[in-house]
Amino acid sequence: MTSDSDKNAYPEPPRQTPVVDKQTALPNPALILTKLFYYSVDLPVTTFKELVDGIQSGNKQKYYHQKFRRVPDLTECTEGDYLCYYEAEMQWRRDYKVDQEIVKVVQERLRACQQREGASYQQNCANEIQQFSEVAKAYQSRCMYHPPDMPTIQCYQ
Repeated sequence: MTSDSDKNAYPEPPRQTPVVDKQTALPNPALILTKLFYYSVDLPVTTFKELVDGIQSGNKQKYYHQKFRRVPDLTECTEGDYLCYYEAEMQWRRDYKVDQEIVKVVQERLRACQQREGASYQQNCANEIQQFSEVAKAYQSRCMYHPPDMPTIQCYQ
């Protein structure tokens, strides 16, 4: 320090490092419990999980929509070919459910447009109305032909 500096404003640093609190001879019980838990529970479980994940990563299955091959229509099956009858009926049922969902989605879009546009929905929602009428017509044409054991009532829910 220079001689012209004020000693009260800039006191000298301490000459010795402060004494650290002395630790007891007994270890901390919380530290003992956490280490006991880690080595007895956490480490074995984590190791086992990583081992299982490593094994499963080799044969990991991805989820995709199941793709079915197209089969002949029921009218194209030869007489007495019950497997063809079954496959055609199952394909018809899958197509029927898909058509139902398509009608629901288009109907929701039309309702949303009607809600959004209000009284002038006839003009502003012409595309949605046209699309809904086409989808409904296609759905009704699918309902006209159905396998004999499927009730017709499902077509008009």
